[in-house]
Amino acid sequence: MSELIELTVATPAGSARVWEKGTGAPVVYLAGLGGLPAWPSALDALAKTRRVVAPSLPGFPGGADYERLDDIFDWSLAAVDLVQATGLAGADLIGASVGGALAAEVAALRPDLVRKLVLIAPYGLFDEAAPIADVFAVKTGEQSALLARDPQAYDAYRARPNSASEMDWTLMQVRAEMAAARILWPLGDTRLSKRLFRITQPTLIIWGAEDRVIPPVYAAKFAEAIAGKTTIVTIPQAGHKVEFDAPVAVADAIAKFLKG
Repeated sequence: MSELIELTVATPAGSARVWEKGTGAPVVYLAGLGGLPAWPSALDALAKTRRVVAPSLPGFPGGADYERLDDIFDWSLAAVDLVQATGLAGADLIGASVGGALAAEVAALRPDLVRKLVLIAPYGLFDEAAPIADVFAVKTGEQSALLARDPQAYDAYRARPNSASEMDWTLMQVRAEMAAARILWPLGDTRLSKRLFRITQPTLIIWGAEDRVIPPVYAAKFAEAIAGKTTIVTIPQAGHKVEFDAPVAVADAIAKFLKG
């Protein structure tokens, strides 16, 4: 497998970090809550068969400025700009959590940019009968237990590397949380339901069976609203950060779907 490469791309919002690893057909990945403070094992597993390109969304680790991004239209255009900046228009697109909501917007607004779509526990919808947990109301020390089945392992993944100062690392995490809140506040409903019918691409929906943030019943809600052929994969013993809790299972499901 190739080494991890770090690049910088220019977008209207400013410069953004792009991580890239693997060879083969390219796939673009938009990360979820917290962004990518480090290269995750799920993308490592996927990079065995694909060229994985992970650009940083505005406000998230490595991302451009987000201060001028207010409503979901602003954020959707920023996501479109970021996908275009990778030079991979027409490639497969993966989005997790908040990145999943924006990946769905890209597929709906600019279908020419997306061949196949993968949504991993995406935000964007809200049903009062199955409320979404407010991750922004949870104390910092309790958030990992809400997001991942193994909070200690998730904390270790997000731990400050020796090369970063404690202040810079804390500010990066706070900035990522503020960016996510700007997109999702208050209930994670971005009115995506109005645009899901515009998604005609084949779509894979992955959910952790033990997701305590967005109930797994939302997988069917997405599948019913998307116009393209949809496939749902539920991963046992995995929470909202299903790609962290079960990296190999998620990577295998994605690789199988994209190849088919």
